[in-house]
Amino acid sequence: MRKTMIGLGAVAMALSMSAPAFADHGNDGRGHGGDTFGRATLTGFASLPAETYVPGSEPSGFKIGTAPINGITPPLPGQPVQGFSGVLRRKDGTYDVLSDNGYGNKANSGDFLLRIHQLAPDFRTGKVRVVGGINLTDPNGRVPFALTRADRKLTGSDFDVESIVGADDGTYWIGEEFGPFLLHFSSKGVLLEAPISLPGVKAPENPYLNGGQPNLGSSKGFEGMARSADGRTLYPMLEGTVAGDPAGTLRIYEFDVRKRAYTGKRWAYQLEDPANAIGDFITVDRNRFLVIERDNGQGDAAKFKKVFMVDFRDRDKDGKVDKTQVADLLDLANPRGLGGFGPTFRFPFQTIEDIVILDDRTLALLNDNNFPFSAGRTPGKPDNNEFITIRLTRDLDADLSGREDH
Repeated sequence: MRKTMIGLGAVAMALSMSAPAFADHGNDGRGHGGDTFGRATLTGFASLPAETYVPGSEPSGFKIGTAPINGITPPLPGQPVQGFSGVLRRKDGTYDVLSDNGYGNKANSGDFLLRIHQLAPDFRTGKVRVVGGINLTDPNGRVPFALTRADRKLTGSDFDVESIVGADDGTYWIGEEFGPFLLHFSSKGVLLEAPISLPGVKAPENPYLNGGQPNLGSSKGFEGMARSADGRTLYPMLEGTVAGDPAGTLRIYEFDVRKRAYTGKRWAYQLEDPANAIGDFITVDRNRFLVIERDNGQGDAAKFKKVFMVDFRDRDKDGKVDKTQVADLLDLANPRGLGGFGPTFRFPFQTIEDIVILDDRTLALLNDNNFPFSAGRTPGKPDNNEFITIRLTRDLDADLSGREDH
């Protein structure tokens, strides 16, 4: 908290063959908020039980109380495989998934070890297996401020890691929310350089605040991060609105990997409701990106969980990027009754923070189950980690040449 390998090409081919054909709407895919992609279809469902722990790991959750939470009584017997906030596809058909800061905040997550897990979903059996993983560590002292543990294993009290991209050299770039910072890790999870700050923006948890006034909400830093096809540029996206910006607008930055510096270019994404949040941000091509936008509800209270495409070439007079709805995750066709659900499938989780393009019409998505707190699927029962694939009604026309297969 095991060993199944699936070839990604075989999965994509099977999904493509099993999905029904849909007519193209003949739209260029650009009207704001328009449902130009029609109704997406669920093509794959697999689930990892909520109570899955890293084998042989140390107990955790000592600071979340002792009262039962959705039937789970803390402390926990190990490190839970949970909180998926970013995903990368691997060349062998498995996936790297990033666990976030643990139990919800800096104060209660000091015994949660930050980790990248390796998962193998099997859509034939409906099961997800954990086949490996690495802890994130700083043995070489790259972090200049105090860490929680003397052994310099990184915890949820040190960083709130939320987004991940793979570099061509096998290393990882991770966006986090306490700074917000960019973090560069080796393929083994070792921090390679000091955390890179975002100029002019600080969250309340920022260690360099020094009594100053933060201008970003708590844990509202880099929730999503895309990369260019050539890997030379990162596009980290804030989850919260910077003080002074219009309500519900989120900044997207450009970072030059070779220069290790922000370029000064910036875009703005407008939430459909200022109370909403984003869950992930990934590349379609050099100008277009996918964004998960969601409300804070779960279960029957969940009303807004959608995937949008944004286009950097199209901005309104206020500089906000154009949005096109790609999929409504609360209204997916399920003609085959996958997962034991009815003809309409809902992905009703509070936080949905993982998306990856499998082929030009197929997306994979995972929820962040906030274990043991979220209960969006069944009231009073902690959510499993669900892994779904959906088939779009039209092509994304994506540039798949620079996919981040790791």
